[in-house]
Amino acid sequence: MKRKIVAVIFGGRSGEHVVSLRSAASIMEAIDTEQYEVLPVGITREGVWLTGPDAWLSLWEQRPPREAARAVLLTDPTRPGLLVQADQASDTWLHRPVDMIFPVLHGTYGEDGTIQGLFEMSGLPYVGSGVLASSTGMDKVFMKALFVQYGLPVGPYIYFCSNQWRKKTEYWHEQAGTRLGFPCFVKPANLGSSVGITKVFAVEELAPAVEEALLYDDKAIIEKHIEGREIECAVLGDREPEASRPGEVIPCNDFYDYNAKYIDDRSNLVIPVELGNKLEKKIRDYSVLAFQAVEASGLARVDFFVSPSDETVILNEINTMPGFTSISMYPKMWEASGVSYRDLVKRLLNIAEVRFQRRQALMFVPPE
Repeated sequence: MKRKIVAVIFGGRSGEHVVSLRSAASIMEAIDTEQYEVLPVGITREGVWLTGPDAWLSLWEQRPPREAARAVLLTDPTRPGLLVQADQASDTWLHRPVDMIFPVLHGTYGEDGTIQGLFEMSGLPYVGSGVLASSTGMDKVFMKALFVQYGLPVGPYIYFCSNQWRKKTEYWHEQAGTRLGFPCFVKPANLGSSVGITKVFAVEELAPAVEEALLYDDKAIIEKHIEGREIECAVLGDREPEASRPGEVIPCNDFYDYNAKYIDDRSNLVIPVELGNKLEKKIRDYSVLAFQAVEASGLARVDFFVSPSDETVILNEINTMPGFTSISMYPKMWEASGVSYRDLVKRLLNIAEVRFQRRQALMFVPPE
């Protein structure tokens, strides 16, 4: 049987570029090479697409590629695939067929719906959520609005764009103090991996924290500090998603920031975490509902705060393209639920194909 060509796309222009490279390395190693041929496709920090055996390493080492060629994803669904530069000194471009896409892109231009729109135009099946779910899952403000619509519990928050902040700075200082109190968390509305997040303990710390968040996005959100255990749950599927056993993050720092996630290895991950049948069921049910609220597909990680005193559950956020290294929370929670890393990758590719076929069957074709 002819192997299907899977373009694994990694890197990207967001602040989560390195996280993407780490996830992609694990995924490419885990794909069943008897069933699939892996085609590495890297996107540099400047947005240049590269493919070839040297693509991943050239991005990791931040050096000019030796054995990677520039590439462009075709948006012609009658010729799905890439246009690849014949060699670095040539103006000749060759067609490289592709059967599927496994995007391993985090953050802006990667999981916010922008590149998913490009995949839709290409006429290729791809792993993960579509345009709508990716964009709403990336924007913490719209995400929370959908959660509320679904009756899911979220914590108090306020939000504003950069121009609103600078025109009414004192007003937002007052709102943060009266509606949220201190400490609180200031975040870019659209980003992940805890990039640009500051825990603010006093009103005089607010402005620098907001300015930091606005370096990464034009909209910032301030959330009330929720005292509680940090519980996460993985979701897998499409129309009938399943939730994994939950896990708990016990951060080495004051909160689970970028350093605690990816640099300092002193954070403790408890997978699975024993919560009791009733609380675990609530977490898993809420996770599936959050997945359905944004109309996600393929995979997502849902994060919660659970009060240690009365087990009140607050839904924090959903991540539609969570970290996917072999030691990341998402695959580890599925491993604890009986699904190995290799099987998880295989199931995600299968889900992508089934979803694509279902959507193709509904495609409107105008009459001649």
